[in-house]
Amino acid sequence: MSKSIQDRVDETNRGENDKLICKMKSGHLVLSDMQTPRGWCILVNVPVVDDLADLDEAGRAQFLTDMAAAGEALQKATGAYRINYSILGNTDPALHAHIHPRFRDEPDDLRRQPLWAIWRHLDRKPFDANREAPLIAEIRKLLKSAGRVVE
Repeated sequence: MSKSIQDRVDETNRGENDKLICKMKSGHLVLSDMQTPRGWCILVNVPVVDDLADLDEAGRAQFLTDMAAAGEALQKATGAYRINYSILGNTDPALHAHIHPRFRDEPDDLRRQPLWAIWRHLDRKPFDANREAPLIAEIRKLLKSAGRVVE
């Protein structure tokens, strides 16, 4: 069984999450378990809440601002031509945003569709800490230079 978002937040707080990119004002930015496409990030609100509507106006603004900043850093770090954002919460009802880089070398018929629609057509690559360490470091560096990292 897959870990819940709360389990992952607890791991991060104990310093045991090798997918952690950085802590931001609204929560934790991590790489996804699957790295297809490479650079797939998830921003998890901390403390964990069910939905964006559970936050006050300032909390919502912070989460969405952090999401956009993460997307900008991800785009620079990966050379993606576009970033897609998804806030779903259907499988694990906890506020988190998927931040997907999209690349021009994706097949034309797939590139124009949302990642969820083409998932079955992709060569799925699980997260590998050694392979992803330089990407994590680059995204963290970009966010830190933009003043978005909370130590």
